Amino acid sequence: MKRPSFQFYPSDWLRDTALRTCSISARGLWIDMICYMHEGTPYGHLKVNDKVILPSNLASMCGATLENVEGWLKELEIAGVFKRDENGVIHSKRMIMDEEIRNSRASGGKLGGNPALLKTSKVNHKVNSKVQNEDKVKPTPSSSSSSSSSSSLETIKPLSNKFDEFWSVWPSSSRKVGKMACLKKWEARKLDSIGDKIIAHVKSLRNSKSWLSGFDPAPLTYINQSRWEDAQDQVSDPNVLFGRRLISRGE
Repeated sequence: MKRPSFQFYPSDWLRDTALRTCSISARGLWIDMICYMHEGTPYGHLKVNDKVILPSNLASMCGATLENVEGWLKELEIAGVFKRDENGVIHSKRMIMDEEIRNSRASGGKLGGNPALLKTSKVNHKVNSKVQNEDKVKPTPSSSSSSSSSSSLETIKPLSNKFDEFWSVWPSSSRKVGKMACLKKWEARKLDSIGDKIIAHVKSLRNSKSWLSGFDPAPLTYINQSRWEDAQDQVSDPNVLFGRRLISRGE
């Protein structure tokens, strides 16, 4: 029986870098495509009853012109939001991975736990009975973001609360990249202990004249150079950009 819903995390949708590079129209098409792929056969593919949904079909289904749909699809594909299989069928690796995890959980549940662990239950029943009740499958990620980020999400552990807040308050720009590299550096330097200080500093700068004028640094540069340790008068002086004073007329 087909499930009536799938997991959707708004935070993943709003922070997916690849998806954010696409126009709002392309993103609107993508959410419709996700819903069609949820109904697809096989799951996660843009197919209905093994029939490929072509751009002309999408245009009709979404109430848009073929020219617009083809343009939006090109945006999404260039950004790496979706992939195509060897037959050229659009699919979402993220959704396919979700389905495999759900099926694995379902199989384990029918057998009363993890099948691999059940084989050793006769050796030490007391220990295994506790282990078998634990879910050994990774938490199912959201299907809301692009397939381009699925591989990194499989290997990176959950974000710390302070880093997640740091990343969310950092203003959106073309330099807001390298999230996983920033997370690794943050954890290596154990910055959670001064996370509140760093977050407050970013908040004080994001509406400053220099940052609003496009002189904001990349987050990784900010962390590597410990920018939160800058002198307070530099933070409050809108004419100071990364240690250099702008020379105004008359100075």
